[in-house]
Amino acid sequence: MNSSAPVCPVPAEQQPINEYQELKESWFFRWATLELGSYLKPIVILWVVGWLLAAPVAAVSFPPAKYPLQFFLSGAAGAMVLPLLALIRLYLGWIYVCNRLLQPTVFYEESGWYDGQVWQKPEEVLQRDRLIVTYQIRSLLRRLQLTFIVIASLLLADGMIWIFFVILIINFSMPVEFLDQLLASAPGVWQSHSHD
Repeated sequence: MNSSAPVCPVPAEQQPINEYQELKESWFFRWATLELGSYLKPIVILWVVGWLLAAPVAAVSFPPAKYPLQFFLSGAAGAMVLPLLALIRLYLGWIYVCNRLLQPTVFYEESGWYDGQVWQKPEEVLQRDRLIVTYQIRSLLRRLQLTFIVIASLLLADGMIWIFFVILIINFSMPVEFLDQLLASAPGVWQSHSHD
């Protein structure tokens, strides 16, 4: 045993390096570490399962035979809830461990919530932990953030399609007289008939 190695009073399961290893090996959290295809597969599966839950709600609101576009758009948006919840949990787990590794001190509990202690990391432990964050965890967090941006973009596109195709189609299919009455409070904005 090396006598110059720092003695760490933090219980093994509460040491940030061990929390990182546990996260990396966990069946759920290692999902973020997989190759791109393997990473995307659970997102798609959760979205399909989300469709099984969202489709009945969307069908009640917008019968597919009568309103196929509205049904698809609302179902697709509702189906995103499951992947989003899973990705949020994934992100929170990794950001927690990232923060624990970056901090120069480690808060830990020796035997229960009532006896919390703080341990100052030695410089070599702090350097090792920060290298792990720099070369391992930051890329995972960037991947998760990019995934959130893509999902937000898809939801925004869903909303824009809803606005431009559904709302505008409904408005343009209304009788012109109804639109005249609707906009009569703002003269000069809408005039469908030329007045002699």
